[in-house]
Amino acid sequence: MPIDSVCVYCGSSNRVDEAYKDVARAVGRGLAEKGKRIVYGGGRVGLMGIVADAALAAGGKVTGIIPEHIQSREVEHTGLTELIVVADMHTRKRMMVERSDAFVILPGGFGTLDETFEILTWKQLNLHAKPIVIYNACGYWDHLLALIRGLVDAGFAPPANLDLFAVADTMEAMFAALARAEPVSGDVASKWM
Repeated sequence: MPIDSVCVYCGSSNRVDEAYKDVARAVGRGLAEKGKRIVYGGGRVGLMGIVADAALAAGGKVTGIIPEHIQSREVEHTGLTELIVVADMHTRKRMMVERSDAFVILPGGFGTLDETFEILTWKQLNLHAKPIVIYNACGYWDHLLALIRGLVDAGFAPPANLDLFAVADTMEAMFAALARAEPVSGDVASKWM
């Protein structure tokens, strides 16, 4: 299946190191230059806003999906190709998945972790077979990756769960992972064996 749209999960904080902002700019620009529509949470702040602005500046298309309670705080990005306002977070996350062919996870906080584990769990349960790439910019996700390996080592997740996602620490590696990603299929019942 060709990848035409990429969902980018990332943080909304502006209080982060410039290195993370540089990665967000590069990812937004890089996806746009390769003709990939970006789907994201619709905000204008933090890495979210940086990804969107960089993609738009490079001529890309960006779809933002934002819940009413966040839009009401006036943090929505008003210059997007498409902004969809939804009733709640659950609808936002579902629509982001439906409109995306792949997922890239940049540095972020609790919301990014929530989205990451949900999309991994949905893939584990065969609710989708879309590529997931954890962009480990500046080693940001080292502890998360160690935690996931710890889950496997302790028997709470099968070793096959390590194949649900790819890890990249450069733009080149991110695009290579997206290019070689193949749908993962399996027996949902084996999750509990």
